[in-house]
Amino acid sequence: MRVKIALGMVTAMAFAPLVTAKGAAKGNAHHWETSPHHLSALVGTTYTKECGNAFTLGIDYEYRLSDFLGVGFVAEYAFEDLDAYTYLLVADLHITNNFIAQIGPGVEFHGSHKMEVARLGFLYEFEISGFTISPQLHYDYHRNHKSAVVAGLAIGMSF
Repeated sequence: MRVKIALGMVTAMAFAPLVTAKGAAKGNAHHWETSPHHLSALVGTTYTKECGNAFTLGIDYEYRLSDFLGVGFVAEYAFEDLDAYTYLLVADLHITNNFIAQIGPGVEFHGSHKMEVARLGFLYEFEISGFTISPQLHYDYHRNHKSAVVAGLAIGMSF
C-alpha cells in the first residue's frame, strides 16, 4: 500500500510543472478572493506501529483568508483494526500557490477512549478544470501514545 501511494505522489509531482504552467497562463493566482471556500475528500491510509496500515477516508474544509493563510477543519476515519475518528482544527499555510503546510490541534476517538492529537502535514495541490487533486502526507502526534502517519490523495473544489 505504501508503495502505491509513493508511486502516486511521484507521478503527481511529475505533472506539477504542466499543471502549474496551465494555471498561471489563465492568471488565476488570486482565485481564492472570489471563491475562498475549499472542500475536499481524502482517500488514503493511516499507519501506526500497533495496527499497520488502515484504510482512511476524510473530508477537509478550508476558508482562505489571504494568499498565505487559510483556516478550517479535518475529519477522518481510519478503518480496520485502528477504528479511529480524528477531528482537527487546522491552519493551511500556502507556501507557494500549490505547496501547502497544514498544522493544527485536534482530538481522536478509539471507541470510548479519547486523546489529544497535533497534526503537521504537507500537500501539493494541482488545479485541473476547476477541481483540485492533492497528494498528502501528515504526521499525527499523540501525547503518551504512538503517533500515526496519514498518506493519501484528496479531490476537491473551491466555491
